Amino acid sequence: MNTKKLALTAVFAALTVALNPAISKIGIPAPYAPYLIYGLWEIPIVAAFLLIGPKSGIAISLLNALVLFAFYQGFLPAGPFYNLAAVMSMLLGVYIANKLFSRNISQGNQATIVVTVATILGIFFREIVMTIINYVTLQQPYPFGLSYSQLVTIGTLPLTGIFNGTVVLYTVPLAYLITRIIQRSIRLNLD
Repeated sequence: MNTKKLALTAVFAALTVALNPAISKIGIPAPYAPYLIYGLWEIPIVAAFLLIGPKSGIAISLLNALVLFAFYQGFLPAGPFYNLAAVMSMLLGVYIANKLFSRNISQGNQATIVVTVATILGIFFREIVMTIINYVTLQQPYPFGLSYSQLVTIGTLPLTGIFNGTVVLYTVPLAYLITRIIQRSIRLNLD
């Protein structure tokens, strides 16, 4: 990774950590499940993934998980790792969409298609991965789960599914918008 990429990755990492509701208290509890918090912190991860490259987005995701693990684990000590799985699965959808289409997202209709497909694939992968993880882990004892019965676990899956889907619905399009604005405003030569 060259110096420009490293510096830009550091900026996006700092933004991610600073915007994390666990650190900044900037977030909105989901009205249907107040233990789930809507925040803005995943947007810089996806923007870095798009602007700098997958290595940057993945590195920031890992760093964020470590920061959460060290300072705020949430209900469960393993929570930051579940969050990491959610972000990584969403990034997989974004990655596939960008591989299916050209990387140039500055063209009108092409950009709309790429953002739409990336959002749909981000939702798809995040829903599948997190449904499996939540189904398995919520039934486990603390510190990995909450010792829920299978019936209670199945009852929570729609709520976490709604949450995971709606997070992607705003995160991915906003990250593409930010990436597009940065690309238009600043001439970045990251090679």
